[in-house]
Amino acid sequence: MEKGLLLVKREDSDDEVSAITTPLLVFSTFIIVSASFTYGVAGGYTADTMSSIMTDLDLSLAQFSLFGSLMTFGGMIGAIVSAKAAAAFGNKMTLWLADLFCITGWLAIALAKSIIWLDLGRFFVGIGVGLISYVVPVYVAEITPKHVRGAFTFSNQLLQNCGVAIAYYFGNFISWRTLALIGIIPCGIQVIGLFFVPESPRWLAKKGRDKEFEDSLHKLRGKGYDIARESREIKISVEVSKQNSNIGIGSLFRKRYAHQLTIGIGLMLLQQLSGTAGIGAYGSSLFKLGGFPARIGMTVLSLIVVPKSFMGLILVDRWGRRPLLMTSAFGLCLSCFTLAVAFGVKDVPQFANITPVFTFIGILSFTMMFAVGMGALPWVIMSEIFPMDIKVLAGSLVTIANWFTGWMANYCFNFMLVWSPTGTFIISGLICGATIVFTWCLVPETRGLTLEEIQLLFANI
Repeated sequence: MEKGLLLVKREDSDDEVSAITTPLLVFSTFIIVSASFTYGVAGGYTADTMSSIMTDLDLSLAQFSLFGSLMTFGGMIGAIVSAKAAAAFGNKMTLWLADLFCITGWLAIALAKSIIWLDLGRFFVGIGVGLISYVVPVYVAEITPKHVRGAFTFSNQLLQNCGVAIAYYFGNFISWRTLALIGIIPCGIQVIGLFFVPESPRWLAKKGRDKEFEDSLHKLRGKGYDIARESREIKISVEVSKQNSNIGIGSLFRKRYAHQLTIGIGLMLLQQLSGTAGIGAYGSSLFKLGGFPARIGMTVLSLIVVPKSFMGLILVDRWGRRPLLMTSAFGLCLSCFTLAVAFGVKDVPQFANITPVFTFIGILSFTMMFAVGMGALPWVIMSEIFPMDIKVLAGSLVTIANWFTGWMANYCFNFMLVWSPTGTFIISGLICGATIVFTWCLVPETRGLTLEEIQLLFANI
């Protein structure tokens, strides 16, 4: 039934003109991804503030590790309700809710006088970015035409990296309380901007609000674009999802969805276990451990991470998802083994001088290669591969898997460094190598396909 509905006659398909990129589409995407900036600030917040927070509030290593990991734990809680909230109330309302949690959390951190308020603020920020992590890529994917969907969805990672860069750079010069206040700024921009952004046409169609659905699609595509074909495909997809509207969690594990679910969960686990939880959150500590000046290292990272994200944004719709993902994973693998060598020879007198250099090269190359692909592409692919009838359940499950794994990796990283820095990065390097194999074997190319055409692709695999 599903394949029959989706295989609708495509009239004049060879002469189809791509939808133009309208100013409203660009503005809407900017407002939607602006909250990703606060996600980036939250992710990079602990990299430079560890020693000052521990000193000011008299925290132990275990207490600070708990504080750092509470964002990912809160993110897991936010992920549990993110897809359900987006399906029930819409993407706009869910983002407003995320902004409320983030603003409250950052204020609690900035004003914290004890560990309780510090942890509570971090937890609230985590809930907010957990909501953001699912809604933003899905929202952007649902409003953009197929020929620019990859680049526009990748802008989520670009804004995250802008936040990371700000946290890395200004963490060298301003207090941890002031840095927390910076995370509020993009939330305020989004709160206002969302009043001028249309809701997702697919969500409106699913709710039966046909007039608003067509108005939203007309605004996003431009007055001169014929929305008839795209409107028809969306309505057919919605009709299919309604026929399967009573699907339960157990149905996710049926054979027909196994491929998509394996890709979604697999990429999220591989992303979080690649080493990013440690390098992103504790970069300053790693520079110090390797004997490289932390302030110089963090400043260089802040300057390089955003330009590299632009490269990923440009290449994602030119190279495609698969090549860019495998290239990124290969670079991460080499970076991890470089760090393993750096810490492995640290206590060998003949080679000890190369440890600071290899530490800098390893962290810099890891940050660059993660920004190019592995940071964003799992979310881009997740937003594309699930059909509407399971998008809520599958999206929630995949996002929970990402945040739960990130929480465990973030909390354990400091203790793994105490065990063995070399062993830690050897493990990460092997996981990055496994990502190449996983992508080659299981991840199909989705570049240039509509969300409905992607479902046909999986139906024919």
